Amino acid sequence: MSLAKAASRGMGMPTLGLALIPGHPDVQSEEELRRNILSVTCDQVIAHLTTAQGDSQAGAEPRADEVVFEGTLDEVNAYFYEHLWTDGLPVIPPTRERVEKFLAFTDRQANEVIGVMLPENRAATVWSIAVNGVMAGCRPQYMPVLVALIEAMVDPGYGVEHSGNSPGAETQIVINGEIIKTLGFNYEQGAMRDGYQANTSIGRFWRLYLSNVAGFVRRGNDKATFGGTWRVVLAENQDVLTEIGWPSICAEFGIPSGDNAVWISRFTGGKVVTSVYGKSAQECLPYLADAIKNISGWELNFTLGLSVGTYKPLLVMSPIIARTIAKSGLSKADVQAYLYQHARIPAALFEKYLGEFSNITPGRVSLAELVAQGKAPAEFALSDDPQRLVPIVIRPQDIMIAVSGDPLRTNCYVMAHNGFLGYPTAKPIVLPQSWPPVQ
Repeated sequence: MSLAKAASRGMGMPTLGLALIPGHPDVQSEEELRRNILSVTCDQVIAHLTTAQGDSQAGAEPRADEVVFEGTLDEVNAYFYEHLWTDGLPVIPPTRERVEKFLAFTDRQANEVIGVMLPENRAATVWSIAVNGVMAGCRPQYMPVLVALIEAMVDPGYGVEHSGNSPGAETQIVINGEIIKTLGFNYEQGAMRDGYQANTSIGRFWRLYLSNVAGFVRRGNDKATFGGTWRVVLAENQDVLTEIGWPSICAEFGIPSGDNAVWISRFTGGKVVTSVYGKSAQECLPYLADAIKNISGWELNFTLGLSVGTYKPLLVMSPIIARTIAKSGLSKADVQAYLYQHARIPAALFEKYLGEFSNITPGRVSLAELVAQGKAPAEFALSDDPQRLVPIVIRPQDIMIAVSGDPLRTNCYVMAHNGFLGYPTAKPIVLPQSWPPVQ
């Protein structure tokens, strides 16, 4: 009920009548569900339809430049925590002076609206980007990156409104371009681990903005069953990409390889692929195909089921593995084609994920019937053998690849994608005329 109240407020209907269904429908028998609806839900529906709901409005929010509190560092943090404006960690107080330092690193006006975001229907402004950047511990020079990230966040193709969904998926940010070195991003040993200011604070900024502006707050619109924390930014190794002739991940989404850009996508989980062994692509790739196959489960509903063709798992290769594969003469597209052909599971298991294991499409689901109905490509019904191997994605390019990490380690990393509930989106980073920053 608290989630429904928060959602109705964001929709501009704070007095919308809400009717309770006791318990979770998925774990009740039909008889229990019917009894609960008749004894509780129906009466509330009738009451709301026949009674005026009032005209209360959500409380007014502070102006962009309004000082909301003054005090010591400890007092500010206590006040912000009480008002659900932090992630539970101490924040840097966003004083006007600090915010203006961030604004000096963009040519855009402070009151410019980048977009309006669900669920709270708040305007994402350049000013609020600077405020949350300060709070997250970013440096003012990161401002162009922060603006590009919020442009990606408000893009309808990304789907920020799904950020609080129950699987608790988290967004991975990837960055490309010369700005990686200019701002000191880590792209080698310990990639995706906190400790480097740019990677760490910008990852934290993403979570703060989701909470403070979009409105996904604890005990509110964030309904994750098991929530993860924000993800550290992953910077690709541009030098290695250039050396082996592979496009960056942003290039696969329309931005020229090597340009400064950010890429985002939401993932339900990740797993290290330890000690990838081999002196050639033919020796390395079978292990990677197996890893991508094994991390994909319920998410196959985004291949077929909930949607068609929106499942896009991510493989992060360490530079030494990428070099080894490229040395065998394979392009990134060749690798994607190999993984598409070899990261496969039995059709019977795929059908269980769509039906027997899930309430998305209750009952048995037949891949052959989906193909016959035009809801799946012919590749999924080349025979009637239930043990035939079928792909986990629709197209080879749906298996996304990035290159980063310790250049002398043979480990990789795979992530299971959250489909259209956080679709991959890339945006260019626009630098101000005053660039580069003074170090």
